[in-house]
Amino acid sequence: MSTVAHVSVTTEPISVTSLEHHVTTLHAGAVVSFSGDVRDNDHGRQVLSLEYEAHPSAQSILDRVVADVATRFEVAAVAVSHRHGPIAIGEAALVVCVSARHRGPAFDACRALVDEVKAQIPIWKHQVFADGTDEWVNCA
Repeated sequence: MSTVAHVSVTTEPISVTSLEHHVTTLHAGAVVSFSGDVRDNDHGRQVLSLEYEAHPSAQSILDRVVADVATRFEVAAVAVSHRHGPIAIGEAALVVCVSARHRGPAFDACRALVDEVKAQIPIWKHQVFADGTDEWVNCA
């Protein structure tokens, strides 16, 4: 049985290390982590700043998505956090950690969680570029 150890949509900084503590267990031989970090470029343009805006339903939808993915894979525990608000270049915007008895299910569940979060969570990205343009993207 999978444990949903932590799920949050937050304005606070997040890190792989903090979420790994939620999923580490003596029953699991694999811990797979993903950190989606804010980069300084997108499609050949320099990014000066980035901000995520979250719909009020983002937390409840994230809760549902994480619970659904956790039941589809043989994992011990999962933890997911997504930030919103202004996020500095180099900081994590999305962190996913999964533990399982073996690496295969841990990798598969981690990838599925990242893909489902990006597809379903109502969080919009606003990027400001060095050339004076900006862009809103409906993605996580």
